[in-house]
Amino acid sequence: MSVETDISAAPTTRDRILRAAAALLEREGRDAVSTRAVGTAAGVQAPTLYRLFGDKAGLLQAVAAYGFESYLVQKHGLDESDDPVADLRRGWDMHVQFGLSRPAFYTLMYADSAPCPAAREAEAVLLRMVSRVAAAGRLRYSVDRAARLIHGTAMGLVLSLIATPEDDRDLELLTIARENVLREVTIDGVPGSRAASEPGDAARTRAVALKAALRSEPTAALSATEQALLGEWLDRIADGAG
Repeated sequence: MSVETDISAAPTTRDRILRAAAALLEREGRDAVSTRAVGTAAGVQAPTLYRLFGDKAGLLQAVAAYGFESYLVQKHGLDESDDPVADLRRGWDMHVQFGLSRPAFYTLMYADSAPCPAAREAEAVLLRMVSRVAAAGRLRYSVDRAARLIHGTAMGLVLSLIATPEDDRDLELLTIARENVLREVTIDGVPGSRAASEPGDAARTRAVALKAALRSEPTAALSATEQALLGEWLDRIADGAG
């Protein structure tokens, strides 16, 4: 029997509270997630909520982490193919679909809460996907810079669409933004992407690929300090002419 089945059959008090809070959040919005309403829905007294979460802010942060965990189940479920750029595109699509299908969670996760461990894990998943593009010699910028551009663009656009009435949403913007970002950060990665022969591209892509290789498999030929310095130099080569 799986852990998930066990939890479903006999949820802990904390699980029950989080499920009640998540249901209120998605059904009625953030303002409905009061300690009194959640306590009533979960069948617990206020002292139990305060003992487990501290206060309403702590409860909301826990709900955000709960939302991220369900997001990560989907994210980790993405199979890797032999085309890391295609995988990155699928990851983008999954991210925006999650945001538009669960807007209350998404807004709480990305606009209203301090970063939680699950959020940092989601960032690590994106970094891994971008690192695979780098290792294939197809990334124009450093992994960190490319990941910030991808995440910031997707997040900003999803939050903007969430704030727009559904009938007025231009969902084609998601595809336009995705392809423009991938065209910018990759080389020969999407139709119409920049060619690797443009001035400076050869040095940049080699710098990015070497940084990705050293990140996944550090060399014993250099000390930790030397590897950190080399990594800084490689990032400067990758991003300096961006």
